[in-house]
Amino acid sequence: MTEIQEKSLPFSLDGKDIIGKAKTGSGKTIAFSLPILNKLNTATFDIQTMILAPTRELANQISEELKVLAKFKHNIKILTLCGGVPYNPQMHSLSHKAHIIVGTPGRILKHLENKNFNPNLINTLVLDEADRMLDMGFSEDINKIIDYLPKNRQTMLFSATYPSNIEKLSRDIMINPVSIEVESVHTEDKISQVFYETEGSRKVENILKILDHYQPSSTIIFCNMKIDCDNLADELERYDIYALVLHSDLEQKDRDETMTLFANKSYKILIATDVASRGLDIDDVELVINYSLPKDLEVYTHRIGRTARAGKTGHAVSLIDGGDVGLFEDLTYESHHNLEEIPAKIDTKYDDNPLFKSIFINGGKKQKLSRGDILGALTAGIGLDKNQIGKIDIKDLCAYVALDPKIAKKAANDLGNSKIKGKFFRVYLK
Repeated sequence: MTEIQEKSLPFSLDGKDIIGKAKTGSGKTIAFSLPILNKLNTATFDIQTMILAPTRELANQISEELKVLAKFKHNIKILTLCGGVPYNPQMHSLSHKAHIIVGTPGRILKHLENKNFNPNLINTLVLDEADRMLDMGFSEDINKIIDYLPKNRQTMLFSATYPSNIEKLSRDIMINPVSIEVESVHTEDKISQVFYETEGSRKVENILKILDHYQPSSTIIFCNMKIDCDNLADELERYDIYALVLHSDLEQKDRDETMTLFANKSYKILIATDVASRGLDIDDVELVINYSLPKDLEVYTHRIGRTARAGKTGHAVSLIDGGDVGLFEDLTYESHHNLEEIPAKIDTKYDDNPLFKSIFINGGKKQKLSRGDILGALTAGIGLDKNQIGKIDIKDLCAYVALDPKIAKKAANDLGNSKIKGKFFRVYLK
């Protein structure tokens, strides 16, 4: 067990209210999921648990992890209710009832106001990354949601930081909560933090040097503005380095695809705004680069927390130009980091070749496809060795399969001309 799981489970399994202060990647999803599943009454088909999350990405990841954990019990229905996706299909799903709902505050509140589900039997409320939800302006929505819920319930609140607004929220909605705090800062033995001095006009050149120096297999580069993400991706492409971009201008299906392709190692670099600093559940990001420093310490903490997850180590590199010097001094006031010079150019050029290439299959859960069906079609059907196959991600209407780059194109063609579970599906290389 991780520290947050070991410290919180004795109390949460006993039905106590919990305030958990833990950084991202600490294993808190399992910490609140096990008590939920332990007391779930599957004999009654009513909503018994509500989980609120700040972003669609995080809500989707919580749902996926819950579904994996819930396999030991039959017939558990988990619904994800987020904005940015069609409302009417969610209404239809709610009409068939569920046991657990996971979603963003705005969309869940809309369903409550329209009486699309009955909240009267909810006995557990979870607020995950509560500090981020309040930062995003969800305070009023959260309080309105809580007014709909039974007073007699278990409430679990998890937050990487504990500012005064979180303290007030906990006082208002919890009863004698048990406070549990685990390592709240990213220690130097887990994350090596380096700050390089640079001129703004030389940031791309210096990012190339950093990639050459570290040779990471997986990197997230954080920018403060969407236009910086797009421009940086274009600049890197001039050097034959191809990166994914993630920011709020992308439609939800494109954001989902981007995260899937990065998580299954079909691309080595993701360039993102802070829409991705929470909710990315990827255990082996080796390097985080801050193209620009964020405006406060909490966002910086969340950014670099994308690396050194699940007990691993990682590197966080920040580029400091003239406009960031004040932020750098505030950020490093207690840690006493110094500005360093960019490492000298070395002979080894960054290798942009990904470990996998992904193929897209135009069918998913709605077409009753499973990972086993796809694995069987790839191995028994078209003769691939299982060692040539990476992650298989099944979505509602499509699937992505990570394959050895040497055989991916041919495999896409062969699979498109073969049947999966007795049907033909469109298949192409991403």
